[in-house]
Amino acid sequence: MDKNVMTIIGCDSEYEDSKIVIFGAPFDCTTSFRPGTRFASAAIRNESFGIETYSPYQDKDMLDYHFFDSGDLELPFGNPAKALECIEKRTTEIINDRKIPFMIGGEHLVTLGTMRSIVKKYPDIHIIHFDAHTDLRDDYLGVTLSHATVMRRCYDLIGDGRIFQFGIRSGDREEFMWGKDHVNTCKFNFDTLPEVINSLKEKPVYFTLDLDILDPSVFPGTGTPEAGGVTFMELMQAIGQLTKLNIVGLDMNELSPVYDQSGASTALACKLLREILLYMS
Repeated sequence: MDKNVMTIIGCDSEYEDSKIVIFGAPFDCTTSFRPGTRFASAAIRNESFGIETYSPYQDKDMLDYHFFDSGDLELPFGNPAKALECIEKRTTEIINDRKIPFMIGGEHLVTLGTMRSIVKKYPDIHIIHFDAHTDLRDDYLGVTLSHATVMRRCYDLIGDGRIFQFGIRSGDREEFMWGKDHVNTCKFNFDTLPEVINSLKEKPVYFTLDLDILDPSVFPGTGTPEAGGVTFMELMQAIGQLTKLNIVGLDMNELSPVYDQSGASTALACKLLREILLYMS
């Protein structure tokens, strides 16, 4: 696998040397409100050179570790099923080489592609899901493959009691009612995260981060902003706790850079990406 011509800052190591492999999934054809997340991975790659490789939060530097940026997948924008196949194939290639896939979306549906691969290698996988939205609809406007149904489709793969949601503050009533019996939801914050981490220490975990968990005052550059979100430091502290877990794959989704012309949302995503990579190291 060849590195991309332009890589995220600090992510230009060789594939063979790297434990974490980044790839972009620029896909947003099921977006129901404001499209634009297909541009996120390219924007992050470009704007990442506005941040430092050194983290004063962790006293670590990306240059002391090995990260590989394989660039963006070429996805058929009008065909969700085919796009998910492409994502699954790339994920399988990475995990078969005993590396950790880190996908940058894209709308949140792209998570299903990685999970279809992950569950084959780790059948006892659990999901930690940070988001403003439940994403538990069985269908959205008659469509079963949608950013609004992605966690329900992941549930179809792994079953009861293995999805843990945090920061949730939006969804229809049926989603919340169904979720009470099938998933674990912590509304509005991360209050139950420590006990969930304690329960999952011996399990493989997939971490999916929808950036709209952040409050729109902090992160306006997203397709479906929801008031009442967490702060950047609250999110950072929550992610830092995940280092106690065996994370075998992860993703970061739903930056839509066109809705924040200041560039601040993209800069935040770049900084968060750096911190996650260093936490994983």
